[in-house]
Amino acid sequence: MLERSPKPEWLKVRFPGGSNYVRLKRLARGLRLHTVCESARCPNIGECWEAGTATFMILGNTCTRRCGFCAVPSGKPTEYDREEPERVAEAVEALDLHYVVITSVARDDLPDGGASIFAETIRAIRRRRPDCRVEVLIPDFRGSIRALRIVMDARPDVLNHNIETVARLQKLVRRTARYERSLQVLANAKHLRPDIPTKSGIMVGLGETWEELVQTMRDLRFVDCDFLTIGQYLRPTMAHLPVVRYYHPSEFQELKRLGEAMGFLNVEAGPLVRSSYHAEKQNLQGASIRRL
Repeated sequence: MLERSPKPEWLKVRFPGGSNYVRLKRLARGLRLHTVCESARCPNIGECWEAGTATFMILGNTCTRRCGFCAVPSGKPTEYDREEPERVAEAVEALDLHYVVITSVARDDLPDGGASIFAETIRAIRRRRPDCRVEVLIPDFRGSIRALRIVMDARPDVLNHNIETVARLQKLVRRTARYERSLQVLANAKHLRPDIPTKSGIMVGLGETWEELVQTMRDLRFVDCDFLTIGQYLRPTMAHLPVVRYYHPSEFQELKRLGEAMGFLNVEAGPLVRSSYHAEKQNLQGASIRRL
């Protein structure tokens, strides 16, 4: 099935290259690390890597789920590397990062969904870079509070879990995930550690209505989600879900306005916005607002 319309002008992205891009790529290869920037074919990889920022993806590069929007390979994972947290921390130290995002594939094959590796990665980074703020973008751990507690007890600076799309489209977009479960993950995170900000993300252009999109934002605020990212869905390959329509930058501006009026501490909305795009700016600003 072909796209209904060509990509508009405002979706042009920077071609990857530059000295920092090459340095980060070599470092990731040398330490046998994955980045979601590459695995998910993020359109911002050129900008972010040249700026010296990246989102590290732990627990391998094979996901146990097969979502309709995601370019990360799916199948039966073979990796479970207990030394990976130290290598991530080594990369954070080598890059002299002050803010880092850690995410993972879904690992439904593991008893804790990989929560213990998330926790150890946070601790390893703190040992090497005590002043580095750590955001984790977690899967739903199949709703396990025990697994979520393992992560929250390691005290990330931000707990991120993406709801991705509106309730009606969940089965199409995230076949194994559940809308209510994702909301509950965010609610449980707040219950376990009320002082740790929570964050979520939505893709647009998959066939949702404006009213459904606004309701999803309301649902996230109902569970006291602090930060929100909203970006345009882009089809990774012809095997993935098609783009139903492209949102204009003015529509993203309106979504940002509506979200901030609802009480989100910060809303990052734009055609190329992704979960960790400008995360350090968004969340540090939001944290400052929260302290006031």
